[in-house]
Amino acid sequence: MQFIPRFSNTKQPVGYPAIIPNSLQQNRYLTAELNNILRSPEPETIDNILKETTIEIRQLLAVDRVAIFRFHPDTNWNGEFIAEDVAEGYVSVLVKQDYQCFGDEPAILQYHAGQVQAIADIHDTDLKPDCVEILNQLQVKANLVIPILKEQELWGLLCVHHCQSPRLWSSEEIALTRSIIKQLEDNVKQAGDSPNPDRQTSVFSHNVDREKALSKTISKIRQSLAIDVLFQSVTTEIRCLLQADRVVIFQFTPDQDCRGEFVAEDVADHCRSILTQRVYEHSFEAQFNHQYDERRVQVISDIHTAKLSSSYLTVLERFEVRANLVVPILQGEQLWGLLCVHQCEQVRHWSVDDIQFVQQIVEYLSFALQQLKLLEQLRYQTEQQKSLTGVISRIRESLDLETIFQTTAQEVRQLLKADQVGIFFFQNEDHWEGQFVAEDCGEGITSILEEKIYDHCFGENYAPLYEEGRMYVANNIYEGDISNSYVQKLEQFGIKANVVSPIMNGSELWGLLCIHQCQGSRQWQPSEIEFIDQIAKHLGVALEQWSQVEQLKLQAAQLAHVSSREQALEQQKLLSQTINAIRDSLQIEEIFDTTTKSIQSLFKTDRVVIYQFNPDWSGQFVAESVADGWPKLVGTQEIIQDAYLMENQGGRYAQQETVAVDDIYQTDDDAFPMTLLEDSQALAYMIVPIMEGSRLWGLLAACQNSRPRHWETDEIDFLAQVSTQLGVALNQAEAVAQVREQAAALQKATDRQRALTLTIDKIRQSLDIDVIFTTTTQEVRQLLEVERVAIYRFNADWSGAFVADSIVDGWQPTVPNQTMIQDVFSNPGQDGQLPRNEVFVPISQGEKLWGLLMAYQTSKPRYWDDDEVGLLAQVGTQLGIALQQAELLNKTQQQTAKLNQTLQTLKSTQARLVQGEKMAGLGQLAAGIAHEINNPVGFISSNLEPMQEYVTGLLELLQLYQQQYPEPESIIQNKIDDIELNFVLEDLPKIMTSMKMGTSRIVDIVKSMQTFSRVDESAIKDIDIHQGIDSALLILKHRLKARKQRPTINIIKSYGNLPLIQCYASHLNQVFMNILVNAVDAFDEHEQPHDQMPEIQISTHWQKSQNCLLIEVSDNGPGIPEGVLANIFNPFFTTKSVGKGTGLGLSISYQIVTEMHQGKLSCQSTLRQGTTFYIEIPLNISGNKKI
Repeated sequence: MQFIPRFSNTKQPVGYPAIIPNSLQQNRYLTAELNNILRSPEPETIDNILKETTIEIRQLLAVDRVAIFRFHPDTNWNGEFIAEDVAEGYVSVLVKQDYQCFGDEPAILQYHAGQVQAIADIHDTDLKPDCVEILNQLQVKANLVIPILKEQELWGLLCVHHCQSPRLWSSEEIALTRSIIKQLEDNVKQAGDSPNPDRQTSVFSHNVDREKALSKTISKIRQSLAIDVLFQSVTTEIRCLLQADRVVIFQFTPDQDCRGEFVAEDVADHCRSILTQRVYEHSFEAQFNHQYDERRVQVISDIHTAKLSSSYLTVLERFEVRANLVVPILQGEQLWGLLCVHQCEQVRHWSVDDIQFVQQIVEYLSFALQQLKLLEQLRYQTEQQKSLTGVISRIRESLDLETIFQTTAQEVRQLLKADQVGIFFFQNEDHWEGQFVAEDCGEGITSILEEKIYDHCFGENYAPLYEEGRMYVANNIYEGDISNSYVQKLEQFGIKANVVSPIMNGSELWGLLCIHQCQGSRQWQPSEIEFIDQIAKHLGVALEQWSQVEQLKLQAAQLAHVSSREQALEQQKLLSQTINAIRDSLQIEEIFDTTTKSIQSLFKTDRVVIYQFNPDWSGQFVAESVADGWPKLVGTQEIIQDAYLMENQGGRYAQQETVAVDDIYQTDDDAFPMTLLEDSQALAYMIVPIMEGSRLWGLLAACQNSRPRHWETDEIDFLAQVSTQLGVALNQAEAVAQVREQAAALQKATDRQRALTLTIDKIRQSLDIDVIFTTTTQEVRQLLEVERVAIYRFNADWSGAFVADSIVDGWQPTVPNQTMIQDVFSNPGQDGQLPRNEVFVPISQGEKLWGLLMAYQTSKPRYWDDDEVGLLAQVGTQLGIALQQAELLNKTQQQTAKLNQTLQTLKSTQARLVQGEKMAGLGQLAAGIAHEINNPVGFISSNLEPMQEYVTGLLELLQLYQQQYPEPESIIQNKIDDIELNFVLEDLPKIMTSMKMGTSRIVDIVKSMQTFSRVDESAIKDIDIHQGIDSALLILKHRLKARKQRPTINIIKSYGNLPLIQCYASHLNQVFMNILVNAVDAFDEHEQPHDQMPEIQISTHWQKSQNCLLIEVSDNGPGIPEGVLANIFNPFFTTKSVGKGTGLGLSISYQIVTEMHQGKLSCQSTLRQGTTFYIEIPLNISGNKKI
């Protein structure tokens, strides 16, 4: 436990440049540097190598000087600079040759151990004065020195100087420079070993490969923020380069000794994977863990000769490891995990290059892990800042301390992932007694809300520190100088670690912000402590604001009491004026206008408004007086449907209650008219009911819009008195209006009866039900002067649909847009589309309720008279009679239509049967022809071979005769001339060859006809779908040839690797034939563009996920119009001329695919681009369906 001062923001020293080169730029420079060093392996070019190294490093790090210092052997560590690259304006270190400042013995020992000296400011370090003096002479402000070793001996130093200003050297810059020095050390060693060019070339070639792999791996590390991708790339690259059996990354489980698991792996095929294996071994920690903390590498050539503990040896044997190379991975200064390289089948002696390569990779991997950790910390700090901003915003926007405290506790706990966050209030400052007033705790954590807490030690020990603004931080309550009583108090609430920050109200200690960790100890981070401190400070600001507001309220109340008496006199005067105006006038609008203006002037409010209810408890504003700058409500608002007033039928106002709210955002009353208040924009309001006798007529409201306002009792009483007088005025006006309405109603009833007689006559004159409905709705709407009259028909399940309506201009019709409505009575008020005021009468067809005749009045309330309802009922009765007459006519028409449909169905079925028989006959015919042709063709084919032998023998015999008897007899010579023997000798072999080709062609056609017909395969069988397609193509080959109106149709086949499919082969072949014939017919019937050759493409695919085959047949023909495409699978539908098609081919194909094979057949087409048919056939079909 410790008390620490409040945090303050710290900054980097002024003048220290933060130079972090771009990762891609570093990678590019590193590769260039390595290539430059490797250019000349000759020993005599070592000076050039050193010079080029200084140039590349100075450009890479953007520094002022890079120099290489060489120690002279046996000179007590004296030496000289032998290579340098320096910016203009700075002295050269090559001028002076004797530098003794590097011979300091402690520094030599550190350099010999490979340690780097990085000095951000030479004047802010413990360098010796003489060294500082030399660096000043060289104009050095910041210094980076890296040792150069040769065969483990200190050979020299690489000195990087920044002369313009101090500079912080980043870990990435140091690691990058060390990588270059590693390569330079190899060159120094080789330059002094042997001048053998072949050996050096081999070594350098190996180094080039290794450095390229290193560069590639480092680039991947820099470019990836996904840790799993990063780990996999690293393990793969290392195993590939080192030719190891396995490379794994092991991550330690935090706070669990040496527990952990393998999180990434690349393993050879002959070795088993150990990914996600968990490891815990006590001897592992004791033997190696402290060495890994010191960044030391474990190198084991043979685990059986390495003197390992038996338990650790068992672990390695379990993983089949024979040789082991383990490099620790650090995240910052903390051991994060291990990178392990395994040789499983044999002993392996790890070379220095192997070890250095893996160390370099791990160094960058550690840097990447640290960067990821920093990014996570940055995200966490951003979330803290957001939460802090939210607390500040709530403090500014609200004065409700309870809400501020509760919300703050929730957000702080969620952000810090703490078990409990509480706000403690001191109720007694003398004895420091108090309780928690706000809290948020996790699941399973005991609440401490309203717990009374008193500890006498608190006042003596801690209270003064809190009053000074100090914070209390305990990572573990059992560690540190915490009093026993306080530990017991924390144990009572199950607290294991906590942070407490004081909440100050001005200069007084008001309370505490407490963060508790109950499930275990916790290491509180500085950023978390600072965040808690900032939250506590802003809670103090909220307390100060709240105190100031309370003081202002008290002062305002005192001033209001003084002015209340003067206002009472004004109220009595206004009340008398209102009563007189009611007595003098019966114009209710005039009374409302005078009253609202007087009240608004008296109360100096922003708005006074009168609200009138409709019968369904919706309403509208009918009068108002409003201050300048606020919008008017009267005349601009539609019907207002306030949920509270409608659901509760006026709510509390129907009980003659009055309501006054000073601030709508501070009230706990949820029974108020929200919609009404939003429309009036009120922040404070008074509402009193206006009663017409015992009925709630409306509301009188005074509203303050610009700010909250406290309403005095006399103001509320006065408003109630005014509303009573308005109720009296309404009663008087209602009596006069009733007399006038009765006279008008008598005249209206007479007119309606006359119009009703005319409407009934029109209904009787027609038997067309649509004409009857249209006439009725129009006549009734005009007769009743309503906005809509509709006829609604019930279905068998008592759902229904509007079948006719007549509407006024500007309304949306019901019939086209709302053909079916469920529960028409359940919600009679949806956005004005259904009525708010309506009357329904039944339409009965005989003894059955057929539907409803409805009249709607939506724009305003309407009270339906009995004579209006009776008139509508008479029309409904006449509609019922008309429906019975129309029903008889409709039944007759339907029976006629059914007979016609049955006739068409019979014709369709007959045609399909005929077509099926034709196709079956065609199959039988094709099979018979194939069988009949097969026998003679077989005979001819079998005789052609011996015949060719006979002819060949005869021809050879003739040639022998010609050779033996070159001068034949004249009769023989004449015969030779007559039969043109020379031509016969030449043409006869050609004839024999043509006969063989023709016979082979007939055999192929016969096979295709047999494959196509498959008359002997009526059951489901496993077949090759490609054979069926090829047989159909072969049969159609004569149709594909060039014709007068088009060139040859090119067939492009793209067959996939398909399994055998269960199907009805002959039927499926018929589908292929129909689709291909349609494509050929399309080319024949439409002229193809000259620059476009006709093509038919056939492709097959196996869709494994759906276990089906997909066959696509597409052409680049004229395409199918959209209107035709929708009907191509309908029976008898055809666009071909008479005699060229029945319209059944594609219809039958559709049935074969969908019904027999449970597949899918679809078509897509674009005009002037082509058509594609898609056939999907499942690999296995069930049942035995036939057409």
